[in-house]
Amino acid sequence: MRSKPVRPVLVVIAHGSRDPRHAATVHALVRRVRSLRPGLRVETGFLDFTIPSVHGVLESLAAEGVRDVVALPLLLTRAFHAKADIPAVLRDAPPQLRIRQADVLGPSPLLLAALERRLYEAGLTPADKSSTGVVLASAGSSDPEAIAVIADIAREWWHTGWCAVRPAFASASLPRTEDAVRELRALGCERVAVAPYVLAPGFLPDRIARGAAEADVLADVLGPAPEVARVLLERYDEARLPLPAALGA
Repeated sequence: MRSKPVRPVLVVIAHGSRDPRHAATVHALVRRVRSLRPGLRVETGFLDFTIPSVHGVLESLAAEGVRDVVALPLLLTRAFHAKADIPAVLRDAPPQLRIRQADVLGPSPLLLAALERRLYEAGLTPADKSSTGVVLASAGSSDPEAIAVIADIAREWWHTGWCAVRPAFASASLPRTEDAVRELRALGCERVAVAPYVLAPGFLPDRIARGAAEADVLADVLGPAPEVARVLLERYDEARLPLPAALGA
């Protein structure tokens, strides 16, 4: 009887932060992923500030005899970290590991569902949509591709019935959250809500919260929302598709 193939280990690669809330939220999300896929081994590594480092996790797996890994960037857009930092770290991994880099989490309909979940948890109801303007507040990036993706998500989300949806950025790009809040007020939206399009607390999410001071509703970060965990597993499954023979030999 042929044995079942061993599933690749999922290594979640988080940015890291000096703020302890960041790591706590990442670990909570990973616990939810494990609960949705019992038997899947999931490890977490951080690029900066927090241990274990990505390199340390990969070294430990190689020392155990693990061969196959799916490295999943815990990122919402394909900006610098996904395009440069993470590939550089993976190139320095132990040579006996076969590593496939999964795609970033966004965009995804599940993430829009998670954003709405957080807004409803903050006090809105589906009946409020047509009279509520929403600020889709992201961390920001100097990468034009990442900025364009946020704008596209805002347009898509608006078409689901909100009064208006405007993108905003905590750094690197404009407008800021507070400016988007004022724009929605000027448009005549009955209420204004801020939905942080970020995964975990930290410096930039705190800046988003300060910018939401004049809003009526501030949602929580996406964190360990079940929809986010499902996106992680979708990206893992996509990355597990068979490699071309020349790469998988």
